[in-house]
Amino acid sequence: MHHNTPLISTVVVGLVLAFVLGALAQRVRISPLVGYLLAGVVMGPFTPGYVADQNIANELAEIGIILLMFGVGLHFSLKDLLSVRAIAVPGAVVQIAVATLLGMGLGWTLGWPVGGGLVFGLALSVASTVVLLRALQERRLVDTERGRIAVGWLIVEDLAMVLTLVLLPALAGLLKGEGTSGLSAYAMAQPVLITLGKVAAFVIFMLVVGRRVIPWVLHYVAHTGSRELFRLAVFAISLGVAFGAAILFDVSFALGAFFAGMILSESELSQRAANETLPLRDAFAVLFFVSVGMLVDPAIIVREPLPLLATVFIIIFGKSVAAFGIVRMFGHPTSTALTISASLAQIGEFSFILVSLGVSLALLPDRGRDLVLAGAIISIMLNPLFFALLDRYEAKKQAAEEAAAAALSAEDSAAEVAAEAARKKPARVELPVTALTGHVVLVGYGRVGSVVGASLKQGGVPLLVIEDNPGCLEKLAQAGIEKITGNAAAPGMLVAANLEAARGLIVAIPDAFEGGQIVSKARAISATLPIIARAHSEEEIAHLKHHGANSVIMGEQEIAKAMIAQIGLASI
Repeated sequence: MHHNTPLISTVVVGLVLAFVLGALAQRVRISPLVGYLLAGVVMGPFTPGYVADQNIANELAEIGIILLMFGVGLHFSLKDLLSVRAIAVPGAVVQIAVATLLGMGLGWTLGWPVGGGLVFGLALSVASTVVLLRALQERRLVDTERGRIAVGWLIVEDLAMVLTLVLLPALAGLLKGEGTSGLSAYAMAQPVLITLGKVAAFVIFMLVVGRRVIPWVLHYVAHTGSRELFRLAVFAISLGVAFGAAILFDVSFALGAFFAGMILSESELSQRAANETLPLRDAFAVLFFVSVGMLVDPAIIVREPLPLLATVFIIIFGKSVAAFGIVRMFGHPTSTALTISASLAQIGEFSFILVSLGVSLALLPDRGRDLVLAGAIISIMLNPLFFALLDRYEAKKQAAEEAAAAALSAEDSAAEVAAEAARKKPARVELPVTALTGHVVLVGYGRVGSVVGASLKQGGVPLLVIEDNPGCLEKLAQAGIEKITGNAAAPGMLVAANLEAARGLIVAIPDAFEGGQIVSKARAISATLPIIARAHSEEEIAHLKHHGANSVIMGEQEIAKAMIAQIGLASI
């Protein structure tokens, strides 16, 4: 039997290399995206050794694009956008315009036509969703005002790029100047009008038909009780709508997938759909980044040092300076402006999709694509440095404020000063310790955690929840429960929860491996803290108790006990 098939070898080698290099990137505190892109470079035709099949990689990348855009739509929140629309909409539009003009200027300097410069500039104007959200989550900024502004800003950028992907094929001929002489304005605008008409028809169809059919299908499948069928339904919807949109309405896979996710996000099953499909979405997204990396020619660093330096300058400084000025112009503090600037000082997924489309339409030369891809890798690698500088700025600012506060409160009693200093002292700049004492710390506010939290709140027990799921965070905000946004296993999270003064810790997340990490870190903070965890098997119970849990509850056992008790056989 022949085992070395191009499809299998491309997938296997791509995923293995992406894992190894992604893990190394994570180890040195760089986004794993850099590792995925470098894996593609290693597999590409410009480096020695194994060369993957580019056509197969491109086909896999198309699926990756569909699932990436489906995920963007699935997490699209119109409410979050509207809450910061006063700054996010004009700010993002102006920043995109500034970056695009800078890119067009560089393209003109390099002798490219207007269409190539336009695509190049637009590709430099949009930040990576993955990189931005990860940086904000690590610093517990997602649920703050500046975090909401950054996310809203990113949503506007994403919507602008979705519109660009729709219009670019229709405008390609006009941008290249092919056969436009002697044509009327209507004749030149006709392709654009036809495209917009098809998009409008698709949008109306999705809002009228899709909004009813898609949630109904998911609810029907969910009631069958089959988990694998539910997963299959979600993938069938995302891929099917994307493919149908391309065939029936002649719109891009990306737009079809985005609308499928957006329609699905209105369903109460959207969070389950996101969780169930995340592994496969991540896998194909990795293959997408690998396929993009295969297009990068590392020699561009030597061959085009000045254009590459100019490209990186536009990404890191050009649009960031514009964003800083816009935020300050709207009256927001310097710390907010710096956070937005640091968040946008990189490019990612949409940039890759856009330059690939630009090259396929013969608008952007291969040279431009190479500059964008190399600039993306460099900017993603440098982005943590900007956040480190931001952390240092915040630390100095907070130290100055604390010194001023200490001077003003010199007449206060020593006990009051000590208590205030203890309350304000953070584990990290963005991780202030909660003022709660005698409270219960609850990790996870999903199906189990929300029931636990509601019971504790009803009983008047002080409660602090650690959660990173946007849907759960919204429920916590509505319930008025204090929360810490992020992964409880991340550095500083449990310290911020003030475990030393807590009544107990409840780990309600279903992942026992991650739960073990949390329990271990909590036990290192307090040797006497009562810790209760959740498990699904005897092995998980042993694992959690080994790491320091006092008690571990296995749902299946408790259900069985309740069933037996209900029929009066509790003594058996």
